[in-house]
Amino acid sequence: MNERQLAYFKAKLLAWKDSILKESAGTLQQLQIDSLREPDLTDRASSETDWSIELRTRDRQRKLISKIDAALRRIEDGEYGYCEVTGEPISLGRLEARPIATMTVEAQERHERNEKVSRED
Repeated sequence: MNERQLAYFKAKLLAWKDSILKESAGTLQQLQIDSLREPDLTDRASSETDWSIELRTRDRQRKLISKIDAALRRIEDGEYGYCEVTGEPISLGRLEARPIATMTVEAQERHERNEKVSRED
């Protein structure tokens, strides 16, 4: 992968991380403003369900940020864009679709098949 491509993916990863952090800040701000003390039990249950879903989404995004940070470290270390299993280059199309990818499509499919077999045992 050339320097221009690495710079492109670094910028893409940083923008993605920034977007997630801004959304998280908005959620925190909204939690401080909104009150979950709805007078009606049905309204309160609905609000609590909405916030529960929102907080689960934020937790998934928190985990995603650690994957983004790992991808940024791989860029700095010169390992970005190479499969961690086979050492082969990951296609640019795959990296465009999933910039945090650590495996080629083939290696990922093998990994998922092995994982499925392990769960069935």
